[in-house]
Amino acid sequence: MSLLDSLNNDLKTAMKAHDKETLSTVRMLKSAATNEQIKVGHTLTSDEEIAVLSRELKQRKDSVVEFSAAGRDDLVPGLENEIKVVQRYLPKQLGEDEVKAIVQETMQRVGASSKADFGKVMGAVMPQVKGQADGKLVNSVVKSLLN
Repeated sequence: MSLLDSLNNDLKTAMKAHDKETLSTVRMLKSAATNEQIKVGHTLTSDEEIAVLSRELKQRKDSVVEFSAAGRDDLVPGLENEIKVVQRYLPKQLGEDEVKAIVQETMQRVGASSKADFGKVMGAVMPQVKGQADGKLVNSVVKSLLN
């Protein structure tokens, strides 16, 4: 089932359940996916779907940080609910230990040993964990292992 089909089904379910928070988030995701589909001019592949969802998730996480820093804690719970809804559509996220294992294996494969190899390691790791790990987490793990 494609992302848009899944979103349509969940949209109907949220409407029937009168779940306004889920409904608005699913509508937003459906809109983002539809806009991306129009932009690329074809049905989205699973990688493109994950990219759209990851972008939407990152926007919400960044907003939580900004609202917290600005003292707008009243807006944070709504965004955290949106984050939970978006995460339902993403693949299971890798933990720090799993990311560390992937980074270590990649470092051995590409022969990385110093900070100068940071770009080479990141370039090799990110396609492997696309949609399954946050870029900030991967970045911090790579930096710590290269130090």
